[in-house]
Amino acid sequence: MDREKIRIALAGNPNSGKTTIFNNITGTRQKVGNWPGVTVEKKEGTIYKYGRELKIIDLPGTYSLTPFSIEEIVARDFILEEHPDVVIDIIDASNLERSLYLATQIRELDCKVIFALNMHDIARSRGIKIDAEKLTQLLNLPVLFTVGNRNEGVEDLLQKAIEVAESDNQIPQTRRVKYSKDIEKCIHNFKEFLESNADGNLPYNARWTAIKLLEDDKIVKRRILQKLGVNGPKILEEAKTHRSHIMSFFDEEPEIILTDERYGFIAGIVKEVMTTSRHRRVDISRNVDLVLTNRFLGFPIFFFFIWAMFQLTFSVGAYPMEWIDSGINAFSGFLAGLLPPNLFRDLLLDGIVAGVGSVIIFLPNILILFFCIALFEDTGYMSRAAFLMDKVMHLIGLHGKSFIPMLMGFGCSVPAIMATRTLENEKDRILTILITPFMSCSARLPIYIILAGTFFPENAGTVIFSIYIAGIVLAVITGKLFRTTLLRGTDAPFVMELPPYRIPMVKSLLIHMWDRSKMFLKKMGGIILVGSVVVWGLSAFPRNIEYSQNYAQKIHQEKKAMETLIEAAPNEEAAELKHKHQAIIEKLEHEQQIETTEKSYMGRIGKTLAPVFEPAGIDWRGSVALLTGFVAKEIVVSTLGVLYATGDTNENDAEVLKNALKKSGMTPLMALSLMFFVLLYVPCLATVATIRRETGSWQWTVFSIVYSTSLAWLMAFVIYQGGGLFGLV
Repeated sequence: MDREKIRIALAGNPNSGKTTIFNNITGTRQKVGNWPGVTVEKKEGTIYKYGRELKIIDLPGTYSLTPFSIEEIVARDFILEEHPDVVIDIIDASNLERSLYLATQIRELDCKVIFALNMHDIARSRGIKIDAEKLTQLLNLPVLFTVGNRNEGVEDLLQKAIEVAESDNQIPQTRRVKYSKDIEKCIHNFKEFLESNADGNLPYNARWTAIKLLEDDKIVKRRILQKLGVNGPKILEEAKTHRSHIMSFFDEEPEIILTDERYGFIAGIVKEVMTTSRHRRVDISRNVDLVLTNRFLGFPIFFFFIWAMFQLTFSVGAYPMEWIDSGINAFSGFLAGLLPPNLFRDLLLDGIVAGVGSVIIFLPNILILFFCIALFEDTGYMSRAAFLMDKVMHLIGLHGKSFIPMLMGFGCSVPAIMATRTLENEKDRILTILITPFMSCSARLPIYIILAGTFFPENAGTVIFSIYIAGIVLAVITGKLFRTTLLRGTDAPFVMELPPYRIPMVKSLLIHMWDRSKMFLKKMGGIILVGSVVVWGLSAFPRNIEYSQNYAQKIHQEKKAMETLIEAAPNEEAAELKHKHQAIIEKLEHEQQIETTEKSYMGRIGKTLAPVFEPAGIDWRGSVALLTGFVAKEIVVSTLGVLYATGDTNENDAEVLKNALKKSGMTPLMALSLMFFVLLYVPCLATVATIRRETGSWQWTVFSIVYSTSLAWLMAFVIYQGGGLFGLV
């Protein structure tokens, strides 16, 4: 081993504080959430400390190393195949018995291990006392206390990890779980058979391999067949014989027997090292749950929190939004005065500044939204929301755990779809992937804000909240449809873990906000900038347009007439005449702008699409904006900003766009139809790529695109036509 470079793997149960410790050690800003399934891929961070290069790997949270779900496979494969120099198992000290099951399995892997008893403060508050010194003696490995969210004990843990990694001591055999006499005899005999028939080619430790084959581990069986060639089937046949022997002796499956004996071993350890105070402690989390998860009160409270989140996002976000808008307006005015009229000036002002500026003003709203989501996660309420939705999810053959990716979809669909890896059942995963894009991601929020703020100014927050709820309802209806047709299956049994409520760390909330804002700002300088330039180019060309009338001549004549009349008119009439003729000039300029846009390449595309979208109440500009939204939903607002740009730098860009939307003939009913279309139609390019990767199927990807877009058109059509029948506008 190169003693200057050390690889340290962090393993542990979901919600044990693993990623918090990873962030404390590496300083990297990884997502931390107080609910299971946050880390579904291993994360890496490199630091230079104590004269060494330390690579820290944060493995997915898992309850065992028996590979049922993707995160369990990722965690086990890394330890087995990559051989880290030391594994730190982060153990929830307040749930010692549950956490020790994974710990005993890691001990059986014959790798260098340290146990970190994390959340020691919570254990103490519950009257739990753990004798770490005695636990060290019983397990024959280092055991340390940590409080990850306060960074207590983390430096000691890191130093101990380096010490263990660099030690040349052999891994003691006494660390292994001691099974009953008959099981140990079976393991010993099969281990000898393995060693004599493998010719030194066993992919893993012989004893561990023997145990896994007795447990009928499918991945290990596959590796044996790949690695040992002709001897592979013979070894698997011998494993089958030993399994039959155990079943005949115990009248039970070997994997159940081995699991029971591990729990017996754990129970003995817990009895030796843990004591609980006799005084009865008031469990605050349990008392709060009596209200928040109550069958009658839980749902109203949940919907109130979601409604309050969007009210806060819209109302509080309006102030910094105006400040940013004013700044962009001032910058645009400065450039307009600095540059002479030419094509480059138009590109800069109407393409880049108008396009990117129309989206970046929503950064405060995005930050507030993610602050609220982070608050739900870090306090532990996110798990309660999933628990509440468990019965609803069972209506479509899923369970509450599937609602966690859907809740994550309020932020971004890409990590939400990746989070479905925590689901063990393949049909559950695909079904959850198909309905998750119906959750309104943060990229859709600017579209809702501009449309709701324009056409429903008094009730914008409530309208946006209704759109989000509609997404959940349609996801449930779609899930029920798919479960009874394409993805038939029974409900998967599942117990939702409800972690204790915790006071969130301000640092964690700010990190979460900054991570999301970085993603948003990167899009500004990348895909949205490029998209805005492309949209401007399509709307600015061709330059030699044949207008229906000579606008330049008419505007010139109107200005000349205005000057002549003002000179001849008395002072009291001059201002009125100027205002009257100025309105005529502005109308002519506006008509010229509309005709220019309509006869541009963008207008031609929009006119081609118009017959498809017209029945749903979406005009050609809206259809073009929806088309560009396939790349990234933020570009919908950017496209509207470019298409409706008037070149007026005396008003804020947002106000210009709002006024232009009203003048375009769009009605509140049409705006609502457009918002529903945005809610449901094909997700962005990155999400489509993620669906393809996670399902491993182009068929499901194409089906998702076609179904979601068809449903979007149908809902928009029903809203627009149905509203028209009732006399709504």
